[in-house]
Amino acid sequence: MNKLKKILLLVLVVTSINVFSQTKTEALRDAEITSKATLNMDFETVLNYTLPSVLDMMGGKDAALNVIKATFEGMKTQGFVFEKADINGVSEIVKEQGQFRCVIEGYNQMIMSGQRVSSKSYLLGIYNDAENFWWFIEAKQLKNEALVDKVLPNFETKLDIPEDDVKVEKL
Repeated sequence: MNKLKKILLLVLVVTSINVFSQTKTEALRDAEITSKATLNMDFETVLNYTLPSVLDMMGGKDAALNVIKATFEGMKTQGFVFEKADINGVSEIVKEQGQFRCVIEGYNQMIMSGQRVSSKSYLLGIYNDAENFWWFIEAKQLKNEALVDKVLPNFETKLDIPEDDVKVEKL
């Protein structure tokens, strides 16, 4: 009987680790899809991975898409160019308030108005159990309490969310 208990415990541990690693792998995959879409200015794909409550706050997906396209078109006329959009890593995954969450570290590099802007920034990932992919929100937005109350009411986390690091150099 002891052997059976040990085998069941081992199977449970291995299964738990496998599910956890697949989820972390999926978080990395979905963040990379979103990052590549950003670099290619494929904003429909970016919005597919955006936390739905953020889209609701923007008036829905179509309204958000129109705003983003118009903003980037205006920036392009001023010489805006995305040079890099990379994902550097995924934090541990935690379960909080009934959600699986993680922090994604990204690196963006762009040129605008004769300057190169390099930014290490962070996303909060929230797993969408129903459709098996990750939604994201810019982690710096979590510092704005009024916004957080609208998109993630009663939000609390023990995840370490670092400050963005932005560098600007003249070209």
